[in-house]
Amino acid sequence: MSVIMIFFNGEEFMDEAIRSVMGQTTAEFELLLCDDGSTDGSTAMALDWVARCPGQVRYLEHQGHVNRGMSATRNLGIAAARGDFIAFIDADDVWHAGKLIDQLAVMDTHPELGMVCGTVRYWRSWAGGGDAIKPTGHVQCRVVRPPETSLCLYPLGGAAAPCPSDMLLRRDAVVSVGGFEEHFTGVRQMYEDQGFLAKLYLRWPVYFSDAVWLDYRQHPDSCVATVLRDGRYHEVRSYFLTWFEGYLSGLPNGGPPAVRRALTRALRPYRRPLADALMSSPRRIARRGRQTVRQLERHLATRSRRPSRSTEG
Repeated sequence: MSVIMIFFNGEEFMDEAIRSVMGQTTAEFELLLCDDGSTDGSTAMALDWVARCPGQVRYLEHQGHVNRGMSATRNLGIAAARGDFIAFIDADDVWHAGKLIDQLAVMDTHPELGMVCGTVRYWRSWAGGGDAIKPTGHVQCRVVRPPETSLCLYPLGGAAAPCPSDMLLRRDAVVSVGGFEEHFTGVRQMYEDQGFLAKLYLRWPVYFSDAVWLDYRQHPDSCVATVLRDGRYHEVRSYFLTWFEGYLSGLPNGGPPAVRRALTRALRPYRRPLADALMSSPRRIARRGRQTVRQLERHLATRSRRPSRSTEG
């Protein structure tokens, strides 16, 4: 088992993340601390953990200690990993103690799986906010086979996608799809995990558990929060969809027809905005009509339950 933690200037939270890995109820893993060119104290923190746990914890960096982005740094860890299974954890997240052993049990039960992940705690209470528990995927606790995952999960479908820190992957699955796409750099890193997952969904069965194994830290400096705050979400989404179109075109027969159709629909607002608006309007009108009917039904039901007023003087 190989656990890969990528980090860039992560000293604020990284020690807590490492402790959650080292506190796992199975000791049969290696931890690869992959430095993406940090300039704060996180490099020294990582080297301290290597000194404390020689053999189990290793430090990796790009040549020249340069910053190459999240995907390239994940691939750095993948190339050095020795385990048959690979798990990722970002330097600001925290695992529950049974994560690895529970996920390995699922893999043992379903040897055809390429990935298992669970329900996620969106963690805001660390800063005084309220937490939210969000299931991953459109269905839990059953094997999902291609291309169902591609169609049902974000970004082509509506169900929540996995958090990288929650994924346990078979090494063969990671290698078979070529790892992570290193061109997702800068602001595009918001979709760097989606580039990898889009490839995985097309080739491997996956499993979404209802168990909670991850505290996914929410904070205003995260990649997603920054992109949304800067109003660049659609720029990043359009880049991903265009890349995925090219990826599908390189597959035999252009990939599954249902996935191609879903991708065409997703691209339409960017390539044919007028046509998309015209085609979407009937659906919007119908949706609003259904909402109005439901509101009217609730109003009438409320009136029918009210006691009648007396007319006696």
